[in-house]
Amino acid sequence: MKKINPEELIATSKFNRFHLQLIFWGFIIILFDGYDLVVYGTVVPVLIEEWNLSSVEAGAMGSYGLFGMVFGAIVLGMLADRFGRKNIMILSVFLFSFFTMLCGFTDNPTSFSIFRFLAGLGLGGVMPNVIALSTEYAPSRIRNIVVSIVLVSYSVGGMLAPLFGITLMPSLGWEVVFWIAGIPLLLIPFIYKKMPESSSYLIRKGRDKDLIRILSKVNPAVQLPKHVEFSNDDHLKTKVPFVGLFQNKRAMSTILFWTTYFMSLLMVYGLNTWLPNLMIEAGYGLNSSLAFLMVLQGGSIIGTILIARLSMKYDFRIMLALLYAIGGIAITLLGFGGNSMYIYLLVGIAGASSIGAQHLIQAYVSQYYPPAIRSTALGICSGIGRFGGMLGPMLGGFLLTTSLPVYMYFLAYAIPGLIAAIALSIVPGNRAYGKNDADFKDNELLELEGRIIQ
Repeated sequence: MKKINPEELIATSKFNRFHLQLIFWGFIIILFDGYDLVVYGTVVPVLIEEWNLSSVEAGAMGSYGLFGMVFGAIVLGMLADRFGRKNIMILSVFLFSFFTMLCGFTDNPTSFSIFRFLAGLGLGGVMPNVIALSTEYAPSRIRNIVVSIVLVSYSVGGMLAPLFGITLMPSLGWEVVFWIAGIPLLLIPFIYKKMPESSSYLIRKGRDKDLIRILSKVNPAVQLPKHVEFSNDDHLKTKVPFVGLFQNKRAMSTILFWTTYFMSLLMVYGLNTWLPNLMIEAGYGLNSSLAFLMVLQGGSIIGTILIARLSMKYDFRIMLALLYAIGGIAITLLGFGGNSMYIYLLVGIAGASSIGAQHLIQAYVSQYYPPAIRSTALGICSGIGRFGGMLGPMLGGFLLTTSLPVYMYFLAYAIPGLIAAIALSIVPGNRAYGKNDADFKDNELLELEGRIIQ
């Protein structure tokens, strides 16, 4: 019986229909994840007027969903490494789609806040698992590209929310933008059928036939023998995934990642929630302010793809640190105003350097940790980050009750970007999982196939 390492087979695979399908469904899931999260920022100016909310109350309502995401990211992320990433991912899709849709049927802040919290559980749990699966099954040479393409759909969803707000709310009301969030409920059977389960989970459960079936699609160039024993390079000293985050000298990196996520999400969710209102404070109308929100998301798409491409040549971690620093500078400059083209440019750069950087840090962290603790690492990082995300809307709501100059509002969201840049720049790059592994080349694929057949 031959011993096969699935990670090697996947790393040497060529991009094919399986990977395209993985990207497609991951893209769709994260698109609605982004839509459901940004949709509140789209309707908050209307809700403030219709429900007679103060800015502090509106900020608190925005934080309830993020509070749910804290629990969803941590709990569902850890459960995924034990009970299967696909199962937890499907549960997450149901939670965020169903309860975001219900927000469109409520007429009071209390039930709206409850539904946002419950939707937040799913919003927190879905991204770590989609990222982990995308990382696990992508060919090594294009892993950053695959993960980044999936993640930019978050920004596509974030752009659709204000777009629907501009086009549909005037005639159909704010409720319709929440009803749209129920569409993924219809897609769950297809997602369950098409998305693969984690190879590390299948190995632990002894589901060799399922793994052979998946690997035959991932890497058709390698013919697996009938009798095979699967192994991997993931040697953990504990069966508790959380403990693994601090083993093999990863403790410092883990703490620095938590810091980066906290500051990054404070900046991202603060801008997603309050950018329209901040631009209104600066003298722009509602539709123009929603357009700025679209530019913010559009900039993140360009930034994500561009840096993902460059990461194939340059140090990924250093580029991310620089991106966060640039974001802090761009957000600061927004507070001082200027002509429309200049402001649109700054908003686009801010999107690339805040939301785009947050997409890319997910891709980096997903490859930093070994597969058996990957969902746990991403989930807890996201969970810690959600505390920053909760603070972001609340901070904006508080600041808008003060008489501070407009530039101070933007500076409050710029400083976290600079802190994130510093934290990420001192992460020990040599502690990354697989750091010393050589990149596979085409001739190594033939050598690997030879070893398996023998």
